[in-house]
Amino acid sequence: MQEKPYIVIMAGGIGSRFWPYSRNKKPKQFLDVLGTGRTLLQMTYDRFIGVSDPDKFLIVTNKHYFDLVREQLPEVSESNILTEPLRRNTANCIAYASYKIAQKDKEAKIIVTPADHLILKEINFLQKINLALQASNEEGRLITIGIRPNRPETGYGYIQYFSNDKAEAKKVKTFTEKPNSKLAKTFVESGEFVWNSGMFVWKVESIIKAFEKHMPEVAEAFEEGAQYYNTDQENAFIFKAYSQVKNISIDYGIMEKSNDVYVILGDFGWSDLGSWSGLHEIRNKDEKENVVEANALLYDTEGCYVKVPSEKLVVVQGLENYLINDSENVLLICKLDAEKKFREFVSDAKTKSEDFV
Repeated sequence: MQEKPYIVIMAGGIGSRFWPYSRNKKPKQFLDVLGTGRTLLQMTYDRFIGVSDPDKFLIVTNKHYFDLVREQLPEVSESNILTEPLRRNTANCIAYASYKIAQKDKEAKIIVTPADHLILKEINFLQKINLALQASNEEGRLITIGIRPNRPETGYGYIQYFSNDKAEAKKVKTFTEKPNSKLAKTFVESGEFVWNSGMFVWKVESIIKAFEKHMPEVAEAFEEGAQYYNTDQENAFIFKAYSQVKNISIDYGIMEKSNDVYVILGDFGWSDLGSWSGLHEIRNKDEKENVVEANALLYDTEGCYVKVPSEKLVVVQGLENYLINDSENVLLICKLDAEKKFREFVSDAKTKSEDFV
């Protein structure tokens, strides 16, 4: 019988494009963004619990969020909550988990997923995950999950694949970071591109060989930990390893360089929930395309997102495509699609007081 895979959930981001609802002390993956009674992290765990067992879940997060993970996922043992001392992006997050898993099980398969995505058609999704697990049997293969695009979205990365490939796992031709609208339109019309979901499936030996080939400095930093993983010296070793490596994504560090990358095409109601406008797109709206999570009176107002505590009455007149969010000690009013400004908002708010971020 095929051994169950390890599930690596990346949960260390700060969700700045959901500020001020998402804060440094409690980012969006730890919030019930969709009003389901479960946080995004918990929903991700729920999605995969049918695929594997609780003892095979590893949650990689920032050291400040250890207690939040433990509180929200009591089923996961403390030794499987991997705390990063510094933010060093997805390549190092994945390397840490992979080398720790390899120390226990050199034959393991791994599914890597962000903690904060939405998937509406979970049966379809799990079918694609099973196809990816099968495809990862081939030596050295790195499998990614691509999302069939339904619009020329500029907020996602794109994967180009060989469209004449009849196999379920199609060989990848190129990766492109977030394109401009003209290029995105060309991509979608060509029928050769899918959105990059940031989800991966591989054998632990395949990803470690890829690190050794394409990111030898990362491989060296983490393979030295073999004697420390799963011991009380792990945290001290990881602090040293993270101080030696650069901030780099898995896409840039490995996936764009490797000739062994394959993509499984998916269509299962996916969103990366990366911004307020992305959330607006999937939420229930009134007849004027407003999302209202508030006690509100709206006049001549269209395409807005209003999220304010219910004890406060909000009266809005004459706005189009605006976000109004009142969270704790910050009231934000801005264009709904102004996500490129959020880094500036947060940076400037921080100069006023750390309490605002």
